[in-house]
Amino acid sequence: MTNALNHQASRRGFLRLTGTMGLAAGLAAGLAACAPKDDSSGTTTTDAVGATGGGAADENGTITAAISYELGTNGYDPMTTTAALTIAANWHTMEGLTELDPATREVYPALATELPVVSGGGTSVDVTLRDGAVFHDGTPVTAEDVVYSFERVLDPENASLYAGFIPFIDKVTAKDDTTVTIDLKYPVGVLAERLSVVKIVPKAAATGDSEAFDANPVGTGPYTMTDNGAVSKIVTFERNEDYTGPRPARAATMNWQIIPDPATRTNALQSKSVQAIDSVPYLSIDQLKSSSQVESVQGFGLLFAMFNNTEDNPFADVRARQAFLYCLDLDAIISTGLSGQAEAATCFVQKNHPAYKEAKVVYTQDLEKAKSLFAEAGVSSFRLLATNHDWVKQCTPIIVENLKAAGVEVSFEEKQSADAYTTIDGQPDAYDAFIAPGDPSVFGNDADLLLRWWYAADIWTDSRMHWKGSQSYDQVTSLLEEGLQATEQDAQLSAWHEIFDVVSEDVPLYPLFHRKTPTAWDGETLVDFTPISLTGLSFVGVASTQ
Repeated sequence: MTNALNHQASRRGFLRLTGTMGLAAGLAAGLAACAPKDDSSGTTTTDAVGATGGGAADENGTITAAISYELGTNGYDPMTTTAALTIAANWHTMEGLTELDPATREVYPALATELPVVSGGGTSVDVTLRDGAVFHDGTPVTAEDVVYSFERVLDPENASLYAGFIPFIDKVTAKDDTTVTIDLKYPVGVLAERLSVVKIVPKAAATGDSEAFDANPVGTGPYTMTDNGAVSKIVTFERNEDYTGPRPARAATMNWQIIPDPATRTNALQSKSVQAIDSVPYLSIDQLKSSSQVESVQGFGLLFAMFNNTEDNPFADVRARQAFLYCLDLDAIISTGLSGQAEAATCFVQKNHPAYKEAKVVYTQDLEKAKSLFAEAGVSSFRLLATNHDWVKQCTPIIVENLKAAGVEVSFEEKQSADAYTTIDGQPDAYDAFIAPGDPSVFGNDADLLLRWWYAADIWTDSRMHWKGSQSYDQVTSLLEEGLQATEQDAQLSAWHEIFDVVSEDVPLYPLFHRKTPTAWDGETLVDFTPISLTGLSFVGVASTQ
């Protein structure tokens, strides 16, 4: 079975993948004003600021929200979609055998009756579907639909991004009408988490009109989508009255306004025309605190530096890559560029991630060391390219200033995300260093998935950073397989921690900081709402008083 992260994608699939970086990775504008604090365990937490309270839930109520991201070029089909808006919508309308809670990131059984566990080093597990599960079109969910849903994702002809997240699945077969057997190529410790990337769809509907299915796919979630927002700019949902799962809809309807403009989005919350907004802009924080709850949640989403490892490039020398990172005053970048709403990277993952361990090398500003390393590498000038996301533009002037303080000449250019990736993809002479945001945690939260996004995919390792084939690449590849096949947590963590050390030292691509994600909402009219660290908003398990 071809791994979709390790083969050269088709042009359409490639554009989808590139778009993910800009849509699902780069949150717009500002972050909410709530200061982080450390609890006794050392885990960074956040404080909500603003109104509290809330009345009684109305089971016939309506949830209203404003979403910062537009629909984009691809639709809602869960086999192909990577856009922030569509992924957030699918949290409410689609289900896998398992799902990850958007807030806690804990895995739970969704269409499966229980979490699948392969014991004793086995490579096969039976999964039973929950009683009474039906699709939005009223047809019952069958084992055949589950088999089809996995086959369409794993089919190389479909170039599904999600195939790369389940490379260990050999085949899925129907044991009977309500049970499937999942055969693995080898034992894995992240099976339950990874099954969530495949959403179960009815074979009959998905094999019909592909454009119609992409515009409004049929799922089993607690809500059905009644308008996809393509024309109206309002995505609407109704409660799925036939839902039999663990997280039923607690409102009769939902209306999401698509409002990319931050000022308009803020005004919508202040005027009470919506109850929640994502991507809170910096300049609106003080306005919103008096009438709304505002919170930033620490997540994995990051700003990274990527280097061109081509043999004749200045950054082919690891000393130059390390020198770049030793130049940066991350405290100043975070304080000035992000109003303090991020944490400097001390590891590939953020401090509150379950797999966190401080990496072998932690970069703090040391200009003398940077100057020495640049000199040893023979680097006196280079080209720096960056994406022009609003919040990235607030950081890059400080980054350039820091680099020049080390005595190197920097030719700086910024481009829209899609243009930036078009410039560098497969073009070894196009750039020297690159700054951009990323957040593959929208697809899953285990360390293997997050590491594979950058350090295993040919698009990144070969076409972008030109690192594939190096000694450290081979070492990371071997450790990724070791960690994936580990069934004991200690063995998993040991492999992942070693990778954290390797990439912190070799830094072909490395995080500068991990951001907090901002959300503002009306605490008086939303019941049990929880802000999340991901792009978008989740109303699973949320009720409205109106």
